[in-house]
Amino acid sequence: MKDRFLNWLRRVLLKTVVPLQKKKEALMSNIRLSMNYRISLTYMKHLLINGIVFFAVFIVLYLTSEYHEYERLAGRVTERMESGTGQITAAENPYSDENITVSVYDEAGELLYSDISYNTEQKSGIFGFIYYNKEDDGHLLVVSRTVPFEREGRALTARFQFNMTDNCHKLFRLLPNVVLLYLALAAVIIYEGKGDNEKLLEPIQDMTQTAGRLTVNSLGSERINVEGTKNELKDLAGVINDMLDRLELSYESQKQFVSDASHELRTPIAVIQGYTNMLARWGAKDPEILQESIEALQNEAASMQDLVEKLLFLSRHDKKTLKLEKKRFNMRPVVEEMVKETRLVAANRNIECPCLEDVIVYGDKQALKQAVRVFIDNACKYTQDGDTIRISCENVDGDCVVKVEDTGIGMTKKDVDNIFNRFYRSEHVRDRKISGHGLGLSIARLIIMGHTGKIKVRSQYTKGTTFTITIPDIGKFYRGNGAVR
Repeated sequence: MKDRFLNWLRRVLLKTVVPLQKKKEALMSNIRLSMNYRISLTYMKHLLINGIVFFAVFIVLYLTSEYHEYERLAGRVTERMESGTGQITAAENPYSDENITVSVYDEAGELLYSDISYNTEQKSGIFGFIYYNKEDDGHLLVVSRTVPFEREGRALTARFQFNMTDNCHKLFRLLPNVVLLYLALAAVIIYEGKGDNEKLLEPIQDMTQTAGRLTVNSLGSERINVEGTKNELKDLAGVINDMLDRLELSYESQKQFVSDASHELRTPIAVIQGYTNMLARWGAKDPEILQESIEALQNEAASMQDLVEKLLFLSRHDKKTLKLEKKRFNMRPVVEEMVKETRLVAANRNIECPCLEDVIVYGDKQALKQAVRVFIDNACKYTQDGDTIRISCENVDGDCVVKVEDTGIGMTKKDVDNIFNRFYRSEHVRDRKISGHGLGLSIARLIIMGHTGKIKVRSQYTKGTTFTITIPDIGKFYRGNGAVR
């Protein structure tokens, strides 16, 4: 039965209240009101609601206070009647002129005395409040109270009636003045609150104006003024300023990225154009120039292809479209294969492999191989004939630790702090005319981070460099959470 009633009530609300609420929201959405005006309307609504509650409580408290005064006088009348003797007389109620009347009954309910002039027996009452209509006196408010007492050993009952009509008249004469005072106070509150709201909402107006002025060229100079702002709006302004800082940094990074990419592409394009022009002039007749041009064009085309592939990799990463095909595999054969390849490519280097251990990793095999290849290629590139390169793969408590160590030219502290930045190349490297784009380590770092790994760099200028790559055992996490046993 209860469920049926609730379902019926829900259907009624869906057909009546919900459509009205939607119409109200649609109407309010079409009315454009400022936040200051909306807050003022909210003030007014709450002041009106609280005013109604305040006046209701005020009326109840006032009448209750007057009622207690009548009770105090009735208590004195009861004391007089208890201490008296003989028949009860009117002298024992000296407050009859103050709208207090009394009737006395014995145990059998027989009336012994009465100076009550208001017949309330046939009238309705609520919580003891009786509204009595009399043609001469108009509406009267009469409150009844029954008090038991003893007189000369007899148990009697006194029924008092308090005529509170005059008190109501006083209240209603006072009430309009209180209402006017309250309305004046509410108007002052709304007026003062409007001024405070304008000051409070100044940061929002500043945000709007700042957002309207923002352009690509002003991104580095436009910020919201947070001076004098307090509380949540200050936090909001700070968050927006931080967001603008990040946008500026991202935009500058993109500009630098485009500039660096253009610079890197300019050199091979210039070489290709130069050899193309040379071929157009003399290459067809001179076999040596033809062969030299073909080899140069092939090298520069390969270099451009390598650069473009790296730029595409970074672009996919920036756009969050780079996907790693991860699965479990043994890292040892991968490192062992790269050691063999390095010995063939860098035959004039001393390639050592002090440790090769089986270790299972969860990751993208080709991507990890590409990352480790970057560190090995750098070791070959920045060493000289006869230098030593050590490559190892260790299993450290389930983690895969690949170490690439060389005795090459090393790096300064400044270089170590910047080697993973895109297109960064050390001044010492540029002086030695070592080829490269400065993107390999950036890509390797992104791949290792994509496997929740870490890269540790230790280097000393002119002494050598050591890269330590750690790929964590993802099974530790699952075993620690009870997912794998």
